[in-house]
Amino acid sequence: MPAPARRAALAIAAAVLLAAAAGCSSGGGRTAKGGGHSSAPAAGDAAAGAPPVPAAIVTGPGPKSSYDVQPQPAPGSCHYRYTADKQPLPDPNCTPGAISPAVSQDNLKDTICKQGGYTSAIRPPANLTGKEKAENAKSYGYTGPMGDAEYDHLISLQLGGDPNDARNLWIQPPSPGHVPGKGPNNPKDSVETHLHTAICKGQITLAAAQQAIATDWTTAEVKLGIRAGGAPTPEADADGD
Repeated sequence: MPAPARRAALAIAAAVLLAAAAGCSSGGGRTAKGGGHSSAPAAGDAAAGAPPVPAAIVTGPGPKSSYDVQPQPAPGSCHYRYTADKQPLPDPNCTPGAISPAVSQDNLKDTICKQGGYTSAIRPPANLTGKEKAENAKSYGYTGPMGDAEYDHLISLQLGGDPNDARNLWIQPPSPGHVPGKGPNNPKDSVETHLHTAICKGQITLAAAQQAIATDWTTAEVKLGIRAGGAPTPEADADGD
C-alpha cells in the first residue's frame, strides 16, 4: 500500500477508537440501568424501597340538620386487625375514615376548637346510630354484648371526622383489660382528646392528626410527637367521640 493511503487508513482507525472511548465515558452505549459502566441506580430504584404513601382520606357529606340510617358493608365482609398488644383496629377496606367538609385548618376556631364545644350540635341521634351499630356488628362479625362495644368514629368528631359517613364508623370491640358488662373501655378516646388539644394549640395540623388517627390510633400520638412512647391509657373523653 502506498504511504499516503496507509497514513489515511491509520488516521481513520484512530478516529474510530477515539469515538468509541468517548461514547463509553459519557454514558453512551450500555446505560447504568442496563448494568453498564456506571454503578448509579436507575431513576426509579431509589423510591423502590420507600414506604407507600397513605391514600388521601375521602370527604363525606358533612353535618346535616337530619340524618338517615346509612347502609353498612355486607355481613362478614369486614375483619378486625389487632396490634401486638391486642388493641383493635378497623378493616381499612370497610372503615378507611372520612372527614367533614365543614372543618378545615382555616376555621378551627369556629368548629372543633370553638369555645363551648362543637360535636354535640352535629352528632347523629342515638336511635339512628343504634340501628347502624347493629348492622355494622354483622359486617364485622361482632357477637359480644352490644353495650361493651362502641360505635366509633374512626376520625372522631372533635378531629373533624364526618358525622355519619359509613366509611368513618365501626363497631369497636373492647380493649384488653375489659370487664364484661361494664361498657366500653376505650383508650382511643384519650388519644382523640390529646390530638384535639394539640390541634387547637397549634402544635400539629388538622390534616396530620386526621391521617395519623385513621392509619393507626395506637401510634398516632408517638408519630406526631405528642407522646414519647408506651400504650395509650383510658381517660375521660373531653368532647365526645
